[in-house]
Amino acid sequence: MKLTLIRHGQTQGSLNDLYYGAADIPVLPESLAELHENASRYPTAPRYFTSGMLRTEQTFRAIYGDAPHTALPGLREMDFGDFEMRSYEQMKDDPAFQHWMTDSEHLPCPNGESAPQTTARNLKAMETVLAEDSDAVCVIHGGVIAGFMMTWFGGLRVDWYRKAGTGYQVTFENGAPIGWVRVPEDL
Repeated sequence: MKLTLIRHGQTQGSLNDLYYGAADIPVLPESLAELHENASRYPTAPRYFTSGMLRTEQTFRAIYGDAPHTALPGLREMDFGDFEMRSYEQMKDDPAFQHWMTDSEHLPCPNGESAPQTTARNLKAMETVLAEDSDAVCVIHGGVIAGFMMTWFGGLRVDWYRKAGTGYQVTFENGAPIGWVRVPEDL
């Protein structure tokens, strides 16, 4: 089985280096145009999934058009709680943010989630995708993809981040991840 994980297109939040996950913000029009222009370079599959958030739905449509797909809310990005839609510069002197930054891989955001909580939720939702042993594409979020790759192949979360509109294709054998390639290969 081949599972393709694609990060949504570029957003204003990404350009402004904001912490955002629960905020349902759109993809920039120029990013959607680029995704559509390069659609033939993305893997296809008999099954498609998104997180259901606006940015994943827009990215999906830009690449795959009106193909049928299923929204799995469990594949949503981390909820940054009180830090949502704020930048490091805006929060660097906030004691709550400074505390969270001491171990952002494990501590929950105030009124939000922790990375382990998010990854557990994401892995539970991914069970639905992996239960059927046929190729699938998931248009989701950078942190979600990084969490999957870190869980399946080791390393740190930051090792697995890819730019907007790109991702990985993971090969599974007997239900276990055995390898990966970047997709699209040349973007």
